[in-house]
Amino acid sequence: MEKMSFGTSKSIKFKGISIVSVVFILIIWAIVTNLGWVDPYFIPKPQVVWSSFLVLLSEGYKGASLLTHITNSMYRLFTALFLAFITAVPLGLLCGYSKYIRAIFEPLFEFYRPLPPLAYYALLVLWLGIENESKIALLFLSGFAPLFIATAASVEKLPVDRINASLSLGANKLKLFWNIILPSCFPDILTGLRTSIGVTYATLVAAEMVAATNGIGWMVLDASRYLRSDIVFVGIILMGVIAIVLDGLLRLYQARRFSWVGK
Repeated sequence: MEKMSFGTSKSIKFKGISIVSVVFILIIWAIVTNLGWVDPYFIPKPQVVWSSFLVLLSEGYKGASLLTHITNSMYRLFTALFLAFITAVPLGLLCGYSKYIRAIFEPLFEFYRPLPPLAYYALLVLWLGIENESKIALLFLSGFAPLFIATAASVEKLPVDRINASLSLGANKLKLFWNIILPSCFPDILTGLRTSIGVTYATLVAAEMVAATNGIGWMVLDASRYLRSDIVFVGIILMGVIAIVLDGLLRLYQARRFSWVGK
């Protein structure tokens, strides 16, 4: 009980340090901008950004509410992540388990993985059109690779004795994957999912560059064309906050569901 109390107080201490760090950055931002050390076209004042946020909440941006922009972006993001999860995890499990299957798929993944998303976005638009399909495909491809790699690497580091013991006790391949390999790899899969969220977020603006009229990434890009740095800051901060919330939820689930990891 004392150890748990000590760990809790230590966690609160570190969270306090993080909050102080954020407040310090905000204070520096306010001082630098209000004293006129930086051109407001480059870095607007915090109060201007807040005012723009309130205007966006009440009036929206370019004919759509702020919630609509966020919802459309989240639809593209979550659809891509869902498709990446249901394809990358099974394939990663198979490739991690069998070197023959990995030898088939690895050259393809290693070829496209280092490519910048915009390098093949033109092909996706050509094949799938300018609607959501091409945008979701771009986000899917960007999020697939880190999730696949994390899953395959997790299978490869599983103790061979654990697999052999399961097979010797009569487990077939399906039961082996479902009851042994998948539960053992799930903590690493969640870590790969966190990485995928970060990568797809970084690609979100690129996905909404072509023929989009909504989305938080499109809003940031469109506002930058008119030098509306206040709206750009609002969009960036919103994307950052949403990403922190998503990652925090995954970390919370990971800590509670797999508290034994690393101990």
